[in-house]
Amino acid sequence: MKGESLTQFIIHEQRRNPSASGDFTLLLNDLATACKAIGHEVNRGPLAGNLGLAGSENIQGEAQKKLDVITHELFVRSLEWTGHLAAMASEESDEIIQIPSGYPRGKYLICFDPLDGSSNIDVNLSVGTIFSILRCPEGAKHPSEAHFLQPGRHQICAGFCIYGPTTILVLTTGNGVNGFTLDRDIGEFVLTHPNMRIPADTSEFAINMSNRRYWEQPVQRYVEECVKGRDGGREKDFNMRWIASMVAEIYRLLTRGGIFMYPVDNKEPNKPGRLRLMYEANPMSFIIEQAGGLSSTGREHIMDILPEDIHQRVPVILGSRNEVQRVVSYHLEQN
Repeated sequence: MKGESLTQFIIHEQRRNPSASGDFTLLLNDLATACKAIGHEVNRGPLAGNLGLAGSENIQGEAQKKLDVITHELFVRSLEWTGHLAAMASEESDEIIQIPSGYPRGKYLICFDPLDGSSNIDVNLSVGTIFSILRCPEGAKHPSEAHFLQPGRHQICAGFCIYGPTTILVLTTGNGVNGFTLDRDIGEFVLTHPNMRIPADTSEFAINMSNRRYWEQPVQRYVEECVKGRDGGREKDFNMRWIASMVAEIYRLLTRGGIFMYPVDNKEPNKPGRLRLMYEANPMSFIIEQAGGLSSTGREHIMDILPEDIHQRVPVILGSRNEVQRVVSYHLEQN
């Protein structure tokens, strides 16, 4: 029902499962609170001195923005004390984040990117938070990295919050995808985009064209077709989009279709891909597929990958089903 609050929505979902304990419902409410706090800091921007570099690097060797550090700490502080999590993994942390001994431990694990697209923050473009929830294996009293290394198909929830002209939380628990807009007057996320679906066909593609010379032949072939459009044998002309913020790209796909690609390339041969499997590719793939789309590396389904490292990188091709299938078919032909 349109206008339903996030709290009402997840309680109604809980009631469909008589065996539910309520812990998961409370965890989702805690996540919403964390996203509100992060959105507030993002919106304050230069007023709070939040812009610019932090003078440090994350585990991937990337220079951290001040807001990368601030939002990471906000997310951890919002969730570590609640009793619903057994441990956390963050893009901004080298190691698994354990729950402090003074707090109860729960039965869920969470992987998160506290501020996706942070390179855009200084130019006031949309950024966001991405998260993935897994069950903690039974008997894991002090979860290690190995307990997180589950295929994306094992996710029980994935979502992202985009901080743009409006703050919108997109969520799936395996029963479709719904979007909730933050109503600042009441401080609640309200259901505004029920049952989001991605059309199977599209006339938009999103890719960083500056890397074109480094792509594999199947991706070069596909993009060349899109660029030529009707003049190159396709049945329509295509438009290109590129925001360099995954949350913004995926939100656009959910609202009007498209294909987003960050494929493998030979620019940095030691990196099999650019995006991180556990807290970017897996949660976004879960959302996209629940909305009727498709996700792949070009050679395999992203959510079928057995992770080897919490910060593992993978190529990403996802969005409107028919276009993703076309790119995959070009990879299969090459093989």
